[in-house]
Amino acid sequence: MASIIKNWVSPNFSLNSDYKRRSRVRCLGAEDSAVVSPDSLIVNGVSFVGEKERSGSLINVGNGGLSSGIEEKKPEENVLKNKLEPLWEDGYGAQNLKDYNDSGRDMIKLDGGLPRWFCPVACGCPLKDSPVLLFLPGLFGHGYGLVSHHKALGKVFEVRCLHIPLNDRMPFEDLVKFVEETVRLEFASSPNKPIYLVGDSFGGCLALAVAARNPTIDLVVILANPATSIERSRLQPLIPILETLPDELQLAFPYLLRLIMGVPGKLATLPPAQVVDELSGNLTTLLARISGLSNTIPKGTFLWKMKLLRSAAAYANSRLHAIKAEVLVLASGKDELLPSGDEAHRLSSSLRNCEYFYFKDNGHNILQEDGVNLLTVIKGACKYRRSRKHDFVKDFLPPSMSEFKQCLNDFRWLRFATSPVMLSTLEDGKIVRGLAGVPDEGPVLLVGYHAFFGMELASLILEFLREKKIMVRGLAHPKLFKQMPFQSREFQLLDTMKVFGGLPVTASNLFNLFKNNSHVLLYPGGIREAFHRKGEEYKLFWPDQPEFVRMAARFGATIVPFGVVGEDDLTEIVLDYNDIMAIPVLNDFIRRTNEDGTKLRVEMDGEIANQDFHFPGVLPKIPGRFYFLFGKPIRTKGKEAALKDKENAKELYLHIKSEVENSMAYLIKKREEDPYRGIVERTIYAASSVDQIPTFEA
Repeated sequence: MASIIKNWVSPNFSLNSDYKRRSRVRCLGAEDSAVVSPDSLIVNGVSFVGEKERSGSLINVGNGGLSSGIEEKKPEENVLKNKLEPLWEDGYGAQNLKDYNDSGRDMIKLDGGLPRWFCPVACGCPLKDSPVLLFLPGLFGHGYGLVSHHKALGKVFEVRCLHIPLNDRMPFEDLVKFVEETVRLEFASSPNKPIYLVGDSFGGCLALAVAARNPTIDLVVILANPATSIERSRLQPLIPILETLPDELQLAFPYLLRLIMGVPGKLATLPPAQVVDELSGNLTTLLARISGLSNTIPKGTFLWKMKLLRSAAAYANSRLHAIKAEVLVLASGKDELLPSGDEAHRLSSSLRNCEYFYFKDNGHNILQEDGVNLLTVIKGACKYRRSRKHDFVKDFLPPSMSEFKQCLNDFRWLRFATSPVMLSTLEDGKIVRGLAGVPDEGPVLLVGYHAFFGMELASLILEFLREKKIMVRGLAHPKLFKQMPFQSREFQLLDTMKVFGGLPVTASNLFNLFKNNSHVLLYPGGIREAFHRKGEEYKLFWPDQPEFVRMAARFGATIVPFGVVGEDDLTEIVLDYNDIMAIPVLNDFIRRTNEDGTKLRVEMDGEIANQDFHFPGVLPKIPGRFYFLFGKPIRTKGKEAALKDKENAKELYLHIKSEVENSMAYLIKKREEDPYRGIVERTIYAASSVDQIPTFEA
């Protein structure tokens, strides 16, 4: 038997001196070692392509040497970038369920050797100083579970996927040590950066085991339906039956494989033109592949894998108390194999730092299914970071095009109902439709009225992205970034807000945003303004002190006051804060909800100090229309010295407040002239024209 070389090597095959991927590859000394991937592998920034596409294969020549035909990437593709631009192309959904099963099938057929890491070509080159992400696969170990996410994750992580050959019989503890060695090497190389472990099903047990053994290493563990609950699986009663069946009567085997491979709760994302064909053919071909796999995977191998899985779950569960890492669990509501929802709740209670998202419509193979973009989930949970502590400014990743389209779809009914009109003011004072009057170059501070329940936010953020490709960073109450008692565990509006730039309103965050030349959205009225009482529409609840003027002047930021009207055409408040606090049971609930967490403006007197969260009772109206007016930009560049004077700063502050009030007064008056203020008129117009729906003459 050929010997196995266990030393680690870091060959640099890349011809691009600007980018040297830190991948380390476990080299195999066996003469009959197989190709790591059938069609795509990347090592140190260079792609290795399988025999079906080109001659030659990835061959070990001993002592860490690798010989293969090398496909050099274009230089412009390998240039490291410091940041992503808004609406970048993440490639999510380009690969689907069929690609996942084809890749897995081919990896199984080409199996051989020991477990090893590979880097998919689609991942490309990440941003500068990106952390490492190690993907730990499910039971069959082919490592292609992130196929739908390779391009997106590859932009912001150094992605490496673990391949465990089907016929490998390495005990679980040895697998743990194998992954642990990689983790420790990465930690020694970059001790100030986190290491991400993404574990899918069986890989979740592996990730938890590594985290338990390495409590001093900064790990972020992401678990997709972890198999720690295998003892409560629907599969368990069938295993003893399969063990006693002769090989000729393994009728249950394809059924067991169907459970493990996962007929998904949702099919993977598909191009619209292919939806009907794929829906009719995908399940048929999938079941055919699974039947084929029952011949590819021997009964003995399957039973060994199940034994390995039980061993992994027992090992991980016995060490949960030792885990100090950040843990995020993705749990499916339609998991046919595991009770993943209950398990996510158990883990969140058992681990020190664990939270979870619940996806009610997804199945066991959640990472291959539609609607679950792993990078979006990581961003929504505020788990992406490049150092020991998450920084809302430095670690922010702007929304991709697929995230933008998904958000447009999520808010399509609100946008249809309100048909927002965006107006802005040029330097000469002329009001025009669109956002031409808002400067493109930052830092820019948008200061305005916070409409009821923040219903104007989605339209504002999406319109800046659509028209100007500018990411507006909205400052929000810190409590929104913590789990609230009434908050659902599903990925929802508050999580989407974080993906689209929301961050806690603090002096340090505002400072860093200005320093980063960002466009910043600030509501001085805060919660009191957004949750106003009956009859208080369009009334500002701003503090007396000019909280933001001097900091804006320090960075020479341009301040753009704006007003927004239309909430009174959409809802009517029937139960406000005062009414709720008069009801004993609701009174106690509101007080308990607001006791914990950060409190703002507690040192102030009057209504501005009342920043309690609550849910007013409202009745919908036949929708009218939203109107935004961004006022003439106010330049503070060169005025820092003058605005250090408190009186000058307060004078400018009152001027900004007056501009906001004047903008709303203008819109309230002018909307009476809009022939398309009502939804009926707009619907009729939209049915007969593709043009933008008109409004009043500015």
